[in-house]
Amino acid sequence: MHHPGPPRFVAVGDEVELAPRDPDPAATYAWTVAAAPADSTATVGDDPVEYFHPDQPGRYVVALDAPDGRHELTVRAFPGGLAPASEAPSYPTSGATETTADEAAAGTSGDAGDGSDRADDREETAADPDGGGRPRLSLSATVTEEGVVVETDPQPHPDGSETAGDLDVAFLLDDRDDLDREDVRIAGGELTVPLDAISDRARVHAVAVGRHGYSVPDAVDIRRDGGDITIHRPYDPPAWAEDSVIYEVYVRTFPGQDGDAADERGVFDAIRERLDYVEGLGVDTLWLTPVLANDDAPHGYNVTDFFALAADLGTREEYERLVEAAHDRGMRVLFDLVCNHSARAHPYYQAAVSDPASEYREWYEWRGPGEPETYFDWELIANFDFSHLPVRRHLLDAVEEWAPLVDGFRCDMAWAVPNAFWREVHDRLKARDADFLLLDETIPYIPDFQAGLFDVHFDSTTYAALRRVGNGEPAEAVLDAVEDRARSGFPDHAGFMLYAENHDETRYLVECGRPAAEAALGALFTLPGAPMVYAGQEFGQRGKRDALAWAHADESLREHVRRLAALRRERGSLATAAALDRVDYEVREGWDDRVVAFRRRADAPTGAAADGGRGEHDAEAGITGDAVVVVLNFGAEPATVAVDAAAGATDLLTGDSVGRADGLRVDSVAVLPAGRS
Repeated sequence: MHHPGPPRFVAVGDEVELAPRDPDPAATYAWTVAAAPADSTATVGDDPVEYFHPDQPGRYVVALDAPDGRHELTVRAFPGGLAPASEAPSYPTSGATETTADEAAAGTSGDAGDGSDRADDREETAADPDGGGRPRLSLSATVTEEGVVVETDPQPHPDGSETAGDLDVAFLLDDRDDLDREDVRIAGGELTVPLDAISDRARVHAVAVGRHGYSVPDAVDIRRDGGDITIHRPYDPPAWAEDSVIYEVYVRTFPGQDGDAADERGVFDAIRERLDYVEGLGVDTLWLTPVLANDDAPHGYNVTDFFALAADLGTREEYERLVEAAHDRGMRVLFDLVCNHSARAHPYYQAAVSDPASEYREWYEWRGPGEPETYFDWELIANFDFSHLPVRRHLLDAVEEWAPLVDGFRCDMAWAVPNAFWREVHDRLKARDADFLLLDETIPYIPDFQAGLFDVHFDSTTYAALRRVGNGEPAEAVLDAVEDRARSGFPDHAGFMLYAENHDETRYLVECGRPAAEAALGALFTLPGAPMVYAGQEFGQRGKRDALAWAHADESLREHVRRLAALRRERGSLATAAALDRVDYEVREGWDDRVVAFRRRADAPTGAAADGGRGEHDAEAGITGDAVVVVLNFGAEPATVAVDAAAGATDLLTGDSVGRADGLRVDSVAVLPAGRS
C-alpha cells in the first residue's frame, strides 16, 4: 500500500515531506491539495516526493494518486509561534531532511473541527515570564460498554506557569482507517469511539497545546479481531529494551591483540567464542558496529554493498551462527544500519561520477559539479538523495534483508535521514514484530523522534554531563541532565540509552581518570535508561578503536561492572520505570561538588513474591516499597557522606559496611537501602 502513513502535526512555516510508501520507481505518483484553510495558497509540485509548506493555521488534506488508488493525508498546522524550539542536531543537516517540527504522526479530526478549535486562534505570544516550553502528553484507552474511551494526561512544561488545566488537546484520527468521524465523540479531554464503529482498526493521535507550543504526539492503536478489542501503544519502546544492558562491539578490533582477527576462525567466530564472557558481565543486548561490505575503512560505515557482508569479517553462515549463539544465551542483537550515504567506492557512485548521464547520478546529492554532498567534509562518503524513489526502494529492500535476522537496528546518523523514511521503516517493521527495536543516533536528541520514528534514543545530554562532571563540574549535573528529558519535551514513555563512551569518543578513563570512570559506570547502571558498555570499558581499555587488550584487563573494574549489572537486574528500584528523587545529603569529608546522591523508588509491594525475598529484610529496615539511595563520588579520594534518606549502612553493591560515625564512606559508588519516602 502506497499510503504515505500517519498524518502530521506541524506549525505554519514548517516543511512536510510527502512520499509514497513501498514505492515502485517505475510507477506514477501525483500529489494535490484536496482541502485547506480558506486563506491558504499552499500547493504541491509534480514529483513523487514533495515538500509541502502550510501557510495558514488549520486543517489540510493532501491527496496521493498512486497505482493502488487515491490516499489522503491530513496535516494539522498550528500557528507558527507554537513551533517547537529549534532542535537542530549539532551535525549539519541536508536541505532534504525534514524539519523537526514535522516529526509527529497524527490523523484526521474526530469532530467538526480538529478537536481543539482554540488552538488555531492562539496568538504568537512572548515567552512566559515564569519560564515555559513544550507541554507533554500521554494517551491511554479503556474498553467500556459504550465504546473505547481514549483519555489524556497533558503535562505542562516543568519550568512554566501553565497548569494541566490550561492545556488544550487536539485529537486526530488516522486517514488509513475505515472510521466515520461523525461517530466519534470528544468531550472533557476524552475521545470515545463506539464499538460498532470499529471495523478492524482505529488509530487515535493527539497533542497537548499550550501557550508556547504543542507536545510530541502520542497515539493509541485500537484493533478488533472478531468480538475482541485490544489496545496497543505504538510509540512505547519494547519492554525488553527499556532495561536492557547493551554491549557495543567494534567488530574488527574486538578479537584483540592475540592474533584472533587474523586467524582462520574469522571475526564473527571470534566474537561468538567470547559470548560466554559477555553474558557473564550481565549483558543481554549486543550492538555490533557495521558488518556490511565497505571501502576497507576499519569502522565499516562506508558501505559499498547494502546486501553483502564484509568478506574480512566472515561468511553469512558465520554471521548467522553468531546471532543464533547470542539468541541461545538469551541475548538480543542490534544491527548497525547506515542509510544516509554510501561509500564513494560504491559501484553506483562510481558510475555516477564516471558518466554524467548515468541513472545513478540522481541517486546522490551534489554540492557542485562532480562534488557530492556530505557532512564534516568527509571525503569517503556521498549522501543519498531521498527525493529519488529508487534510493528509497533500495534502502527499504536492505532493511528487509537484514531485519529478520536480528532484534533491532541501531540507526546511524538518524538525524540526517528524512523523517518520513524512518516512519515507514518503523511501521513496516513493527507490523511484523512490535518488539523490534529502533535505536537512534541523534546528537543532541530530538523529542519528536519518539513519535513513530524510534523507540530508544542516545542520551547525549547525560553523556555530555558525565564528561563535564568527570572534568570537574559539580556532580549534580547528572541529575539535571536526566530531568532535561522532560524539559526538552520527551514524554514519560520515551526510552533512552545511557553511555559514557563509544567508538567515536575518547575513553572516559583516559579523559577523566579511574575514580571518575567507576562513578560514571555507577551512573549508567543506576539512572533511568538502558546502560551501554563499550567493549573494553569494563576492563580499562585506553584506545577507543584499538585491538582490545584482553591480556591486560583490570579485573577489579570488570568486577565492578558485573556487580552493577547484577544489582540493576535484582532491584526493581533501579529499573527505568522507577522514580528518581533528589535527596538531601551532606559531604562531611571530601569535595562537595564531586558527590551526588539520589533515591530510586519503585512503587511496588514488598514481599518475597514481589521482590525475590528482599521484602522481609526491607520490612525490618523500615523500608516502604523497593527503594534505594545511590551515592556517586567522582573525586579521586573517598568521601564521607551523610544521607538521611538511607536506611542502612550496608552497600548493596559490594555487601560491605560503609557506615561511619559521621556518615557513609563512598569510594566511587554506594547503593544503600532507602528509608521511607
